[in-house]
Amino acid sequence: MTTLRTAHTADLTRAELAAVRALLDDAFEGDFSDEDWDHGLGGIHVCVQDNAGVFLAHGSVVQRRVLHAGRSYRVGYVEAVAVRADARRRGLGGQVMAALERVVEGAYAFGALSASEEGATLYTARGWQVWPGRIAALSPSGIHRMREEEGTTFLWPGRAELSPPDELVFDWRDGDVL
Repeated sequence: MTTLRTAHTADLTRAELAAVRALLDDAFEGDFSDEDWDHGLGGIHVCVQDNAGVFLAHGSVVQRRVLHAGRSYRVGYVEAVAVRADARRRGLGGQVMAALERVVEGAYAFGALSASEEGATLYTARGWQVWPGRIAALSPSGIHRMREEEGTTFLWPGRAELSPPDELVFDWRDGDVL
C-alpha cells in the first residue's frame, strides 16, 4: 500500500526534504546536482510513500517564465521526477505525473519539462509533446539559443496558443537552464 501526498516545499519537514533528496541522488545515480535540487524547490511536490513512510517516488512543479511570440507566460515546469529503483514499473511515476499535470492544468498557461531518453517514454505515453521549434534562454548577456535542449523539451498542452516558428525563451537560472 502506498500514499500519494501533494505539498508545497514549505509544508515538507527538513527530514522529508532530506529523504526526497536521497531518493533523487539514488535514482539519478549520483548525477543530481545541488542546482538540480534547487530547481525542484519552491513549488508543489508530489510524493509517494510506502506504509513505513519510505519515499518511493517524487516530482515537483515550479513556476517559470517563458517568452513566446511577444508574450510572457507563467509556466508549470516539472522537475525532479524519480522513482526508487526497486519500486519501478508499478505505475508510481504515472501517479506522480497525473498529480503534477493536475497542478499544471489548474494553475499555469502550459507545462514544460526537459526529458532524458529514459524519461521521454513516460512523458510521451501521458500526452506530453516534444516542442518542434527552437529553445532559448534569456541569459545575463541576452537571448541564448539552447540547441542541446531542442528535441528534449516537452510541453503539456494548456491554454496558451503556441506556434513552432516562434521560439520558446525560458528564464535564466544557475546550473542546467532547462
